Amino acid sequence: MSSNHVNPKVKKFIVDNRDNFERELLIQAVTVNDRIEEILRIGNIDLIDNAHKLVAFVIEAKEDELKSFAKREGIAWAKHSLTLAFKLEWVSAIRRTLWDFIEEYIQVNTDDFTLKDFFVLEKKINSRLDHFLNAFFISYSSYKDQEIIAQKNIVQNLSVPIIPITRTTSILPLIGMLDYYRTTVIQEKVLTEISRLHIQTLILDLSGIEDMEHEVIDNLSRVIEGTKLMGCQTVITGLRPDVVRKMATLGIRFEGETKTLGTLQRALQSYL
Repeated sequence: MSSNHVNPKVKKFIVDNRDNFERELLIQAVTVNDRIEEILRIGNIDLIDNAHKLVAFVIEAKEDELKSFAKREGIAWAKHSLTLAFKLEWVSAIRRTLWDFIEEYIQVNTDDFTLKDFFVLEKKINSRLDHFLNAFFISYSSYKDQEIIAQKNIVQNLSVPIIPITRTTSILPLIGMLDYYRTTVIQEKVLTEISRLHIQTLILDLSGIEDMEHEVIDNLSRVIEGTKLMGCQTVITGLRPDVVRKMATLGIRFEGETKTLGTLQRALQSYL
């Protein structure tokens, strides 16, 4: 046998028995059968056709094609949120089926194989299948990581919705829960947007915030101090009584030049 390629007679045996290979594969992957049509519909992923491609790349020693195929598969499975456990089961079934066919060939053609030939073949095939899985998992994970980063950026932008209302005045309405992480994001985004939009007055509306912990109030104070250092005045609106009482109890005060108004409407009347 050549140093890279599988015995061409073995390859021909597998190609000539393509239909039998499919039937055996579906028997090996019994739990996958019910989802073949679903996966084809959801992600346009043809499991049977892809199984034949994988086997062909493996037995023909097409390393570059195998790696590219694994990357494409990883992206497709990640994009459509198909499970890794399902993929592992499918590739394991392909591996078992391929070896069943090789065993069948060897039993009929014992003269074509020595014991050494068999072990060399075992290393080639299993190594290539493992390389396929490794490239697949890396591609899958990279796509998911990029997806998480993109979603995180979307969440951050939604959580800090700075809205320009004049050339120099913007509103930052905050809604929902405020925690240490979110106020840190707010600080970074506010300072960036003040510079980018040349904001001179930032109306910080807190009417959508029901409660704030000590460290959150402290962080907001730092946001206000930062805006001042950048030449921007902060106007706070909508402070709820519970938050004001907590600030008084904790002895926390906003920066001296910070204005506070009861409602966002009053602020808009003053600055529009």
